[in-house]
Amino acid sequence: MPLNPATAPAAAAPTPGKLTDLEIKDAHLIFESVWRDLVAKVGLEHLRFPKEIILLGGAPGAGKGTNTAFITKTRGLTCPPIVISALLDTPEAKALKDAGNMVGDREVVGLLLRQLLKRQYQDGVILDGFPRTNVQVECLKLLVDKMHMLRREFYHTPLSIHFRQPTIHIMVLFVDEKESIARQLKRGRETKVHNEEVARTGIGELWEDRPTDHDETLARRRYRVFKEQTWDALQSLKEIFHYHFINAQGPIEEVERNILHELEYQSTLELDPRTVDRLRGVPVASEIIVGARQEMVRRLDSYELEHREQFATVVTFIEKKMIPIVIRHAISGVALINTEDPVLEDPMSLAMLIDVFSERGYHAVVDIHKIEIPEKVDLATGAIKCRTKKVYRIQIRFQGSEIRRG
Repeated sequence: MPLNPATAPAAAAPTPGKLTDLEIKDAHLIFESVWRDLVAKVGLEHLRFPKEIILLGGAPGAGKGTNTAFITKTRGLTCPPIVISALLDTPEAKALKDAGNMVGDREVVGLLLRQLLKRQYQDGVILDGFPRTNVQVECLKLLVDKMHMLRREFYHTPLSIHFRQPTIHIMVLFVDEKESIARQLKRGRETKVHNEEVARTGIGELWEDRPTDHDETLARRRYRVFKEQTWDALQSLKEIFHYHFINAQGPIEEVERNILHELEYQSTLELDPRTVDRLRGVPVASEIIVGARQEMVRRLDSYELEHREQFATVVTFIEKKMIPIVIRHAISGVALINTEDPVLEDPMSLAMLIDVFSERGYHAVVDIHKIEIPEKVDLATGAIKCRTKKVYRIQIRFQGSEIRRG
């Protein structure tokens, strides 16, 4: 007897937890299969992945393409980014599609890992559009685990330089739904005008024309797919890797400032632990400038209270002999002064001079140049007796004045 659809028990909906378990198992199978192929093809010692990988994600219209060059320059990278959508247009990917095969997670991971092994990416690379699915997220974690394994494997061998401490950055450029849709549609209008001009004149190259850039409903759907899939995938990596959430709502100059702020160099997170240990005794610049102004004030007051006569002599020297020269260089903002004045022979006097200029907003650097001056020749032995002449070469830098014409 057939069941009445109205009274039939509903099929049990799969729980998110079980789905995640299945995805993780699937990711392990996919990754291990790709990894075995790589090891068999190139050998373990040649699996040399980039030192730094920046995973660049963003809402549609957030400006990934616009800001990639700036991020590349900021991190000192010299290679172009790996754009996953372009990677899927390579002859290898097209051969898969032409054979009727789908370019799924396994194919994407395989193509990407082979691309990462290219020598041009050894110091670092930006990945645009990876990971986009939970399976790809798990494969990324497995890749980083393998990179650490390779580092341990070759740590005490001559090949260790090729297996450095990996640094992974997750960078998400974010705009809200309204801004995303507006930018997608604006890009569609600009693309249409540009491509029509190329077709008319035959000059230039056609831009990619996405259907979603001409239809508000499709643009909104594309944004929501990003929020539901890619956003969640990237968020899941927040507690594992360096995570940078970039507000990309504003003008490009503001976005660049946000990027710079997020990518401040943190050496202890990026250098090999042995290198960090070697550099431990050298303070980071940001550490020594904390409280530097207060320390300088304390020193200046101590000069006045404890070394009044010497301090007065140094200040008089600055006022009478240095400031007139500095004033003459007010336009360039750089004054170079050479002096043999004995007032500077005491190291404390040099410290006073530097502190006085610093307090007044200048940057002062003093270099002591010693010259041997012949004074007497011993005619019997031919020995030449010299005296040492000290020249204090002082460089004063400050904000110069620009002369505008017209």
